[in-house]
Amino acid sequence: MFRPNEILILTGPPGSGKTTAASRIARLRGSPKVHLHSDDFWSFIKTGSIPPWQPDAQSQNATVMDVLAGAAARYAKGGYFVLLDGIIGPWFLDAFREIEARLHYIVLRPDLGEAIKRCRDRGGQTLTDPAPISDLHRQFANLGALEPHALPVTGLSTDETCDAIAKAMESGRFRLK
Repeated sequence: MFRPNEILILTGPPGSGKTTAASRIARLRGSPKVHLHSDDFWSFIKTGSIPPWQPDAQSQNATVMDVLAGAAARYAKGGYFVLLDGIIGPWFLDAFREIEARLHYIVLRPDLGEAIKRCRDRGGQTLTDPAPISDLHRQFANLGALEPHALPVTGLSTDETCDAIAKAMESGRFRLK
C-alpha cells in the first residue's frame, strides 16, 4: 500500500496527528520510505522568516511549497515512497500538480477541541495559540471538490489513525488525478 515512486501528502490542521502518523508509517518495513516534515523547510529560512499563517507570508509559503514539491518528486523518482506531512491546503496543491509520481492527498480531520488539546499537550516550540489553530482548522473544514479527501480522526489513537491511512491508501480514492 505504501509503494515506491508514490507521494502521500498528509495534511490537516495543527493537532491532527500528521507528523506522528507520518513518522510511524515511514518506519514500517517494506518499501523504502522518506518522511518530509514540512515544518523543517520553513525553519531553513534563517533571516526574514514570516510566520506561515500570517497574511504577508504568501510569497514565502509559495516558495517553500515549490521546494517541497521538488524534494518529494526527486525522492519518488529515486524509488521511495514519500510521506510529506504539513499544512498543505488545497490552496497549495498547484505546486504538486506537475509531479510525475502517483500523488495521494489525505486531510486528517479532528474536531477543533481535540486539535487544540493535542497542540497544547505536545509543548515545545510548536504552535499552541488557539486563534491560529482555530483559523487553520476552519480552513480545512470545507475542502470543496476535495472534500472526499477528508479522513475523520477524532478520538482515534495513533495506531488507529495509521490503520485508517493505510486503508485509505489501499482504497485508491485519495489519489489526485
